[in-house]
Amino acid sequence: MIDITRKLKNFGPLEILVISSITYVVIMLIWTASTRSEVLQKANDIKSNHKLVVDFINNEVNTCSSNIEGLTSWGEKCNSVWTSDKIVSYLLSNIDLKNPYSINKPLIQISQDPRIQAEGKAGQSTDKGIIFVSSNNFESTAGSEWVVGTCIKSPCVAAGNNELVSVYR
Repeated sequence: MIDITRKLKNFGPLEILVISSITYVVIMLIWTASTRSEVLQKANDIKSNHKLVVDFINNEVNTCSSNIEGLTSWGEKCNSVWTSDKIVSYLLSNIDLKNPYSINKPLIQISQDPRIQAEGKAGQSTDKGIIFVSSNNFESTAGSEWVVGTCIKSPCVAAGNNELVSVYR
């Protein structure tokens, strides 16, 4: 028969540390593997939201290019400056965006520089899943740029963890 008391007598702090470290690693691997699909789904929802906004703005640009005297979906003249606030208000009330992180803020927000907001540069923290658009109005001149960006997952500044798109008129 095995003498358990003798085995436990030789079981010291180093053995406890090794067993607890192995246990921790195994638990973290299991946890990561079990939550991976949920994390991927949230990232896909954020990318889908971002694509909806960019596609909507691009469609408005294309529609107005063929009908300069027409009106945008939010009621501004195609050949005039488009107001950022009006575009964002229209998007929030008319486009169904998925809220993967149960964010209590509007999912589309105006930002001075969406690039910084989406990437979280210079010590700025950013919210994952929020779409940031330029606070500058979308000028009517050809080649005007309007930036749309969002952070997909932390750290936002890492490659592939944010989406940044420039929309041009």
